[in-house]
Amino acid sequence: MTNQRTLVIVAHPDLSGSRVAAHLTASIGDLDGVTVRDLAALYPDRRVDAELEQRYLREHDTIVLQFPWHWYSVPGLLKEWMDQVLTRGFAYGAGGDALHGKRLQLVTSTGGPESSYSPAGHNRFTMAELLRPLEATAHLCGLDMAEPLVLHGAHGATPEELAAHSRRYRDLLSAVPATSGS
Repeated sequence: MTNQRTLVIVAHPDLSGSRVAAHLTASIGDLDGVTVRDLAALYPDRRVDAELEQRYLREHDTIVLQFPWHWYSVPGLLKEWMDQVLTRGFAYGAGGDALHGKRLQLVTSTGGPESSYSPAGHNRFTMAELLRPLEATAHLCGLDMAEPLVLHGAHGATPEELAAHSRRYRDLLSAVPATSGS
């Protein structure tokens, strides 16, 4: 089996102050072939080194975007990273095939319970519907999108629930399949 390399882009505005994101990040930090990049620590001024980030993307088979769900989207820090890194000629458009065949894995958490993400729920839409813009981004960039890993009700998650979710995350990254971009 080919050695798979996984790049985890952690996009939490304050990872050290986060109970869930910090726990998830710590749970995968020792996995072989996994590179973790904390955007808030790397780019506190939001001036992303696009060439460096593109090099990391090229060197990895799976790209994980780990972020808390903010206002029905990704946090501003991740959006800024996407705007600066996923450029025409690199990620899409003429000559923009650097990500083709790589795998995209979304790992996110919500404040509300899963029941609030349904047509009859508080948010009126399912997570699958709300994640469509990221699915469209994956398609544009030629990425194969994996089933998202979502922790609903993160604020109220018990230590046992958080540990179980972290194990699922770790197992998911440990079992990353080969991609056509390898």
